[in-house]
Amino acid sequence: MKITREFIEAIPKTDLHVHLDGSLRLSTILELADQQDVELPGNPQSEDELARAINMGAICEDLTDYLKAFDVTLSVLQTEEALYRAAFELGEDAALENVKYMEVRYSPLLHTREGLSYPVIVEAVGEGLREAKRQYGLMSGQIICGIRHMTPEASLRMAELCVAFKHKGVVGFDLAGAEANNPAKDYREAFYLVRNNNVNLTIHAGEAYGPESIHQAIHMGGAHRIGHGTRLREDGDLLNYVNDTRIPLEVCLTSNVQTRACKSFESHPLPFYMSYGLRCTINTDNRLVTDTTVSEELARAVQYYDLNIGDLRKLMIDGFKSSFLPYRKKRSVTARACAEFDAVVREFEERRGESAVTDPQVAQELAFQKATADSRTPLAYAVGPEDRGYPLLRRRPYERDAAEATESSVTEEDSSESTEQVSQAE
Repeated sequence: MKITREFIEAIPKTDLHVHLDGSLRLSTILELADQQDVELPGNPQSEDELARAINMGAICEDLTDYLKAFDVTLSVLQTEEALYRAAFELGEDAALENVKYMEVRYSPLLHTREGLSYPVIVEAVGEGLREAKRQYGLMSGQIICGIRHMTPEASLRMAELCVAFKHKGVVGFDLAGAEANNPAKDYREAFYLVRNNNVNLTIHAGEAYGPESIHQAIHMGGAHRIGHGTRLREDGDLLNYVNDTRIPLEVCLTSNVQTRACKSFESHPLPFYMSYGLRCTINTDNRLVTDTTVSEELARAVQYYDLNIGDLRKLMIDGFKSSFLPYRKKRSVTARACAEFDAVVREFEERRGESAVTDPQVAQELAFQKATADSRTPLAYAVGPEDRGYPLLRRRPYERDAAEATESSVTEEDSSESTEQVSQAE
């Protein structure tokens, strides 16, 4: 059964990595700027002009260039009313595409220009999310962020705030911002405070910097999840550790291409990670700046990696299982999501008169293996450090000549349908 956009929008979803200040509506920014008498950079007068001003959806030079858009969004997020509205509208947008659970991250450090106190900021965001739950049933939690380019002491204040609001809407702590020259080890005091108070921890790592960043996030920070983790594939030993200990990756496909963490969708390591067994979740990162939704991210994964319905179900389950919900709540929510997903599949099967492939196969990874078994076939996508493309050539049997070996390898790969599948019970 062909996976359509209608199907993707109908299935239950999560968004565990979404920034509040990167997910406003264009119309809201213009309205807030007008109400607050804020002059936006470039003085945009329409949504189209504003979209161009913040490079909405455009490929940036790097992560630092990408983060410039936040100067615009943050300029109008300095009042209680603005924070409440932004949080509610983000919840509304997510609920309307059937996101069932969302974790919204932001740093109160960035919302104090007009004198708001940290507790007032957290409460304003929390009330906006609670209103989204009242109107749409959306479950959500807040993740408080420390900022890499600010002092470690500032991030420690955010850790203290996170601890104070534990059980009051805050479900975790994060360290965000540019990774280069801002190693996670410098923020160990904040991480220790959070972990010592039994608060969940996720850290941006492996997005714009190499696997060393991920290593520090895990072994010096004690991260329970990794934000992005795009460059994890460059360190096989660390990759195996992340896989063995079931540390989830918060994958943000379009954002990674936009910030040049990956050269293209085809070169993204998601299908490799999935086929290898890593716990991957699909997220938006910034709905406005990246011009995306969870449904769009899943649609692109289907388009570029030829995922089947079983693969989507696996990604959905990993999303709910990787959430910072309490375990007992997580179990019931995941069970309901699975039942809803399966009901959507049955509905589409009956409507189309087709059967769905419900076993996860990560089909694009299998296609890649076939292509690279024969060096004459163009690569499906690149792998390895810095996205260099090189074929994974099969060792030729010594007892046959080269022509026979090449013919045999292609035949064997084309006829192989029993590749080990990713277990949904992990």
